[in-house]
Amino acid sequence: MNTTLVIMAAGMGSRFGGLKQTEPITEDGKVILDYSVYDAVKAGFSKVVFIIREDMYAEFKELVGDRISKTVEVEYVFQDLSVLPKGRKKPFGTGHAILSCKEKVKDPFAVINADDYYGQKAFELIHSHLVSAKKGEYAMVAFELENTLSKNGTVSRGICVEENGYLKLVKEIKEIYPNGSFILGNERAFLEKKTPTSMNFWGLTTDIFDILEKDYQEFLQTANLMEDEFYIPTVISKAVETNSVSVKMFKTSDKWYGITYREDLKEIKNAIESYIEKGMYEKV
Repeated sequence: MNTTLVIMAAGMGSRFGGLKQTEPITEDGKVILDYSVYDAVKAGFSKVVFIIREDMYAEFKELVGDRISKTVEVEYVFQDLSVLPKGRKKPFGTGHAILSCKEKVKDPFAVINADDYYGQKAFELIHSHLVSAKKGEYAMVAFELENTLSKNGTVSRGICVEENGYLKLVKEIKEIYPNGSFILGNERAFLEKKTPTSMNFWGLTTDIFDILEKDYQEFLQTANLMEDEFYIPTVISKAVETNSVSVKMFKTSDKWYGITYREDLKEIKNAIESYIEKGMYEKV
């Protein structure tokens, strides 16, 4: 069974201040994507599809894509920004991004963020599921909340509710502080350190595109198109609630790394350096 890795790379990262997907994390110019793709190919994925904006194609291809295409088949999909209302510059969100690769993805596939490091175990878990997944049999990897927080500011996280090993729903909580607290009403509440958390690592079958198309059309008719976003967790949660799909929930205690703030760079650079020293990435 062929499997595809879809990498969402169209976001600029306003809080980071630049094109963080191409920010080097090693002295020889490697980026987070180099290590994610290495882990994916090692797990068994046979193709990579990058979702980017058309205006970043040349830079992205030169700095990242050409290098990665030497080890795995690579294709590009442009997230269409022409559908945005006048005055809105930010894309509609992860659901819209995934829908844009409908014509390029014909096999079971995983979805990740370009600027996130998930670790080798996460790719192994998702790939093992996808090779035998039937229509509507999705999966996700949940990380422990404490392993996803930034020391440098607040973050938004998708908090997972599990039932018998399957995802029941994802609840988005914004402005989570480094200690796991957030403001609920007029009071400060705390999330448990081990709370299962979605970091947008999904394993999907191609029927998701029909679900996305239907929900996207509804979004266009009902949403505030200047502000609202069309998120993949919202679409999947709705499909789970209506028993249209199931989502096997894999858990990992591995540390997740991401670049929300420029100060996060140091931590991930140190982590990758330690992994290289352990021999995990000798061939990257």
